[in-house]
Parts: sequence; structure tokens; C-alpha cells
Amino acid sequence: MKPCLSVLFLFLTLNVQAQEMSLPYHQIPDYPSEYTSGNIVSRLVDGLGFRYYWATDGLTPSDLDYKPSEEARTVMETLQHIYGMSETILNAPSATPNVQAKDFGHYSFDELRKMTLENLQAASNLYSAMQDDDFETSKVIFQRGDKKHDFPFWNMLNGMLSDCIYHTGQIVLMRRANGNPQNPNVSVFLGKRRE
Repeated sequence: MKPCLSVLFLFLTLNVQAQEMSLPYHQIPDYPSEYTSGNIVSRLVDGLGFRYYWATDGLTPSDLDYKPSEEARTVMETLQHIYGMSETILNAPSATPNVQAKDFGHYSFDELRKMTLENLQAASNLYSAMQDDDFETSKVIFQRGDKKHDFPFWNMLNGMLSDCIYHTGQIVLMRRANGNPQNPNVSVFLGKRRE
């Protein structure tokens, strides 16, 4: 019976590793050969994606429930918040309105993680194809009923992109405080995990 359990454990471990490798941002993509406005914004999104991937890798149910104080968000609530902003990051290049705040409470951790990483990858791809003039038509639009408020792309940089990086750092801090620190071999400077 023990050899069967060992084989089953090995299979499950390899299956989880294969699923993890299929998610974007296990490693940051190679950098472009030239500097353009689109490539720079794309690289900023890639840096966020890489940080988010490793900040959320190996989170436990206890980590997801953790919050530093009664008034604070849990890690899971922070992940839901980041996911909502990842939708806005994805919508900006096409000036697609962000309609009414949504409740993401019905998504599991795995679903939120996957969808967030996929949103960031799709946004990075869109940004990398943008020319300088394209940023003039790229807007952050919020629509609440008949009311629509649009903001220039500048607000995306100091708003959602910076906020997502900030909250990703909070996840790293909260998981450490909960006794489950991020993988110490992750190098955000190199954009990969040291072996």
C-alpha cells in the first residue's frame, strides 16, 4: 500500500507543479529590444504579474483568512480587490467602461489567482503593441448607471497599477506575519526564481 501512496503523492505533486507552470508570470518575460511607451508600461504590468504570482504562490487557507487587525482586509479580500483592478488595467487600452463595482466573493482563490494573472498578461500584450499616440485615447472609464467618468491614462499609472503593486506587497507581508513567507529564492530584480 505504501508504494501506491508514494506514487499517488508524486503524481499529485507533479500535477500541481504543471498547473503552476501553466499560469503566466512564473518568470518575467524577456525584455523588449527597444524602449517605447507601450513596452515600458507593458514591462511595469509584467513586474506586477511576477510579484503577484510569487506573492500568491503557496497561500494556505489560514493565509487567506489572515488580517492584521479587525478593521483590515483579509488576504482573500485583498486578492478580490486586486482582481477588480486587474480588470480596469485590462480595459484601459480600449477605453472600455468599468461598469458598477462587482462582488468577487463567489470566486475561489485558485480562480481569482488565475484570472488576475491572465488579465495582467492580456493587458501587457495590449500595452506592448501601443504607440505613443495610442495613450491619448486610452482612458480609465467608470460607469455607474447613466453617469460616466473618464480619466486619462496617467491616472492608471498612479492609480490601479501602483495600487496593485502596493497590495501585492501587503500580501507578502501578511503571509510572512502568518508564518508562511514567500519563497526566498524569488528575485524581483532578475524576474525569476533562483534555483
